[in-house]
Amino acid sequence: MEIIELGPDRLPEVIDLCRRALDLPEDAVEAPAVVATLADRAVTDRPVLRLGAVRDGTLLGVLVGSLSATDPRLGHVDLVAVTPAERRRGIGAALLTGAEARLAALGASELLLAGNPPHYAWPGIDVRYTPAICAALRLGFRQDRTAWNMTAALTEGSPALRPTEAAEQRLAADGVTVRRAIPADLPALTAFVRSVFGGTWDGELAGSVGRPGAGTHLAERAGEILGVAAYGSARPSWFGPMGTAPAAEGSGIGGVLLRRCLRDQAAAGITAAQIGWVGPVPFYSGTAGARIERVFFLYRKAIKRA
Repeated sequence: MEIIELGPDRLPEVIDLCRRALDLPEDAVEAPAVVATLADRAVTDRPVLRLGAVRDGTLLGVLVGSLSATDPRLGHVDLVAVTPAERRRGIGAALLTGAEARLAALGASELLLAGNPPHYAWPGIDVRYTPAICAALRLGFRQDRTAWNMTAALTEGSPALRPTEAAEQRLAADGVTVRRAIPADLPALTAFVRSVFGGTWDGELAGSVGRPGAGTHLAERAGEILGVAAYGSARPSWFGPMGTAPAAEGSGIGGVLLRRCLRDQAAAGITAAQIGWVGPVPFYSGTAGARIERVFFLYRKAIKRA
């Protein structure tokens, strides 16, 4: 077996391996979107590493890593997958060791097993991937955070799909318009989220506005943006980011934007939306009947210089 760097021509093999190697069905079914986000689309804003473990030309395991776009001292492991028949043979460890060395050569001084926004597929390691957690601990990573997703059912009768027309009429009476965003809105949306929320939401919105399988809704008054919500930036079933201007909190804008997005996802055939890396648990529980379901451990370790 050897660890090699994979070119774009081998991404179909990576997708096929992930379909077989991602044990959770909700991850395996979205393998094409996961690989596209992490191994292809992410190259627009950061260096991306694609490693494969191969034997006689056959792909046995894959790793996608990257440098943080905001702090190049941080290297991220975005995806590791080993074909089931080849597990417990050191392939995952070899991929992680290879990634550590290569990311160190690019200037990283820490290695994180954690999502690297705006292009990420998980906040960290889902606790149900127990072998991955064991491997992280064995290789010297330490847990420094916990994150969680909430799940909103998008089936008939779900509170997530409650109508928004009456609420939108109340907002309209106050001069607030709610509508779907178009690409021409991106400069204003970018300025809004950078000034109010910071972080990498602008990149996630860029991956949602006008892209097939994704979308964004906004609220505005007299041309001033008051709130925004998006879905599908990283994965078709994922909702977020969403935010409301402080001056508009309590107006009901957030609930309207949320349910408009969830309605779009339901229309696309998605039966459960994942609200990723959640902060305001009570809001999503009350507005969409969402429940905490996926829990993730985030890990990091210092990279030892040779």
